[in-house]
Amino acid sequence: MRTGRVKPTGLMRLLNAFGNTWRGLVGAWREEAAFRQECALAAVLVPLAFWLADGPIELALLLGPVVVVLIVELLNSAIEAAIDRIGEERHALSGLAKDLGSAAVFGSFVLLALNWAAVLAG
Repeated sequence: MRTGRVKPTGLMRLLNAFGNTWRGLVGAWREEAAFRQECALAAVLVPLAFWLADGPIELALLLGPVVVVLIVELLNSAIEAAIDRIGEERHALSGLAKDLGSAAVFGSFVLLALNWAAVLAG
């Protein structure tokens, strides 16, 4: 579908994408307390993973879920922002969307806990 707008390609597209990414990360840091808390947790767990891991596989098993938690939190925040943009009135589907995003974050924490427990127990 043509909109009349010329989309950038090549290096310009990559630079624009990086700008969007940077604004997203800055916005998440500024607006989302949960994201800041999870970054603080990552600041503890990442060095700890390098210290505890016995090889690259264990390191990946420890670091992967930390990154997944941050990614899922960003997606959850995006869902919440989109729902809030639609309107402030309460609606069952809006509440469900927010609850599903929250459940996804919880699931990512379960993955983190299980991976860390498995590596530390092994």
